Amino acid sequence: MRPESRKSLLAKVHIAKKALGLDDETYRALLSRVTRKDSAADCTVPQLTAVVVEMRKKGWSPPEKPQKPMPPKGKAPLMGKITALLAEAKRPDAYAEAMARRMYKRDALAFCTAPELQGIVAALVKDAKRNGRPA
Repeated sequence: MRPESRKSLLAKVHIAKKALGLDDETYRALLSRVTRKDSAADCTVPQLTAVVVEMRKKGWSPPEKPQKPMPPKGKAPLMGKITALLAEAKRPDAYAEAMARRMYKRDALAFCTAPELQGIVAALVKDAKRNGRPA
């Protein structure tokens, strides 16, 4: 597991401060008690980690990362076709996600309906033909 960056630790400290409802005086007292500093900007990475640990002891927990929804079984063949077309074009999955956002205002392919997925397949097939790739 990679160590956390200073920037992400600073963000966690400030998110936790807000989530715990700490006023400025209480927040600075906590910082002073844990790190002997009165500003998170002056803290080192180990000190910021200690502050995050302390805030977790106070009851804060970071929000869960959203899980990518799984497509229903009826969409599986269309999802497979999209994956195959992307692989043939040497494009990342994010390319199709961007198409879903642009064409249908969907956050992810998994949120698309079967007809919308068919539209994305059609656009990828058209792109493949235009660029001389097998569809």
